[in-house]
Amino acid sequence: MINGWSEGFLAGIQTFNQILTAGIAITAFSLFLYALSFNLRDRVARSFAVILLCVVVVFTTEALQDRTISPQGIDTLLRLQWFGIAFLPAAYLHLSDALLVTAGRPSRGRRRFAVRTMYFVAVCFLLLLAFGYLLGPLVVDGKPAPHLKRTIWTEVFTLYYVAAMIWAGINFSRAYRRMLTRSGRRRMLYLMAGATAPALGSYPYLLYGSGIAASHPYWFWITATSINLLVGGLVIVMAYAVAFFGVSWPDRVVKSRLFKWIMRGPVTASATLALMTVVRRGGELFGQSYNAFVPFIVVASILLLEHTITFAAPLWERWLFYGRDRGELQALQRMEERLLTQGDLQQFLEGVLAAVRDHLQSGSAFVAALDGDVLLPIVIAGNRSLLDRESLPEVLNQVNGDQRREFRWGDYWILPLHQQRGTDLDRDEVPPLLGLMGVARPSSNVMEKDQREALWLLADRAALALEDRQLQQRIFHSLEDLQPKVDMIQRLRAAGRYDSRANLLSDNLPPEADLANWVKDALTHYWGGPKLTNNPLMNLNTVRDLAEQSDGNSANALRALLRKAVDQVRPQGDRRFTSEWILYNILEMKFIEGRKVRDVAARLAMSEADLYRKQRVAVEAVARAILEMESEAQLIVNG
Repeated sequence: MINGWSEGFLAGIQTFNQILTAGIAITAFSLFLYALSFNLRDRVARSFAVILLCVVVVFTTEALQDRTISPQGIDTLLRLQWFGIAFLPAAYLHLSDALLVTAGRPSRGRRRFAVRTMYFVAVCFLLLLAFGYLLGPLVVDGKPAPHLKRTIWTEVFTLYYVAAMIWAGINFSRAYRRMLTRSGRRRMLYLMAGATAPALGSYPYLLYGSGIAASHPYWFWITATSINLLVGGLVIVMAYAVAFFGVSWPDRVVKSRLFKWIMRGPVTASATLALMTVVRRGGELFGQSYNAFVPFIVVASILLLEHTITFAAPLWERWLFYGRDRGELQALQRMEERLLTQGDLQQFLEGVLAAVRDHLQSGSAFVAALDGDVLLPIVIAGNRSLLDRESLPEVLNQVNGDQRREFRWGDYWILPLHQQRGTDLDRDEVPPLLGLMGVARPSSNVMEKDQREALWLLADRAALALEDRQLQQRIFHSLEDLQPKVDMIQRLRAAGRYDSRANLLSDNLPPEADLANWVKDALTHYWGGPKLTNNPLMNLNTVRDLAEQSDGNSANALRALLRKAVDQVRPQGDRRFTSEWILYNILEMKFIEGRKVRDVAARLAMSEADLYRKQRVAVEAVARAILEMESEAQLIVNG
């Protein structure tokens, strides 16, 4: 009975270790996809992705080894495992070199040559593996698990492996000493601690310790399970530290995105795999080679975990990542959830106009908003042909000072919509005009008292919506003005995480205000002129790169950069003359096509003053696009 209990205990540990091994492979692959998706442009993230790929190969081949696999299959898996092991030393040296570069210690050529040499050596070891020199034959009945015999080349590789890891560790320490900020030093410690896990947990120690492990199988499997638990946790710690490299997002965004990625990927997949394995092994104990509960458990666990993560995400983001900024961020979230978009406004006004038409039995109704000095119809309900849009702006001349009195305009009753709240006016002053609501007069041409009261109540609802629209437009314009400055601060903050001396003291990117002025000058002389050829934008890395593709013609390069930035402002789809196309149409017609201001304003149905205001916004959008392209170019140069 004791032997049966001990064998069952040993089988349970082996099963749990196999689940852990598969979980590590899943986690590493998920984090590899994360690096490919979010910060692959950064050199640290690229080298870390190579380490993760090696871990995926090592632990996937280990997880696939099972009692049901033939000896030939186990031999193949054990040799495939070395495709990951062989490249780990080169990947670690690559990562350490990238960390030193990020910390302000660029290579003079020697470290880069050493990294390339290490990758070449890894390929040489793989050739030795392919020809059967690196590893010996398989010990099929090896205890406590099948393993390969070592050769003289295995000894050479082991010395090479240890020396490369020590070298990489020294570089890690040098990068840590160059960190000046507390956050940089803390994350470097996380990175150094996490880096020990793949280095120590990926090597097949049964090559050397099979005799001791065979004598103490329980201690071997308990140690192996403990090491795998440590590897799984430290790989995540390492990924957390690397996630901050190469991105300018706030820390809370990086943490929340990575945490959600891990919960939806590795946690969900590993938990599902564990439940599936337990159910399948339980069925085998009762003599059922196939368990019908396996697909049910897989589907149910995935759905339950995904739903749990979806509902719990706002809570953990609020309590784990917001910190002292919780109040401000919650206010922004509430604003985003309750924001009155253009579609929401149109839907609300359509409901108001439907109630107006139903109450007065009217054939047509509309709401027009006052945008500057221009009156633009927002929503038209019913018979659109009754509304004379061409003469609609003339109706403003008939609006008098009485804000609660409708007047006639053609076949319509017109109700002025004034500001409802927040007015700091004297008692006799009329609040600012927001727009007009028009209702086609019914055949009776008479409006009863109760109809009039209901009509004005609905008009007040429409005025409230227009007031919210106007307020939100001011907020959006403020955010547009604020965004470039915030982007600049976030980039400088991200640069100062690891290299305060080199990045914060250097002025790598032009100031946003200057850049917008330079872009406007260049667009003014888009087809040639001193404001284009002598523009400071000529000094940008992006312009130099494009000039190399244009036979050294800097003017054509700058023109191509402007064209590319203008195209980024362009909405998707066919060109139209609607509100979302205003910025692009101004850039295209005013600067690219060279039309006069008066013609552009007439074509876009806006005043010249409004055109100049929108033109400033459009130029700033082009400047932001150029700034993003220049930032990417500098990352490539520095990486």
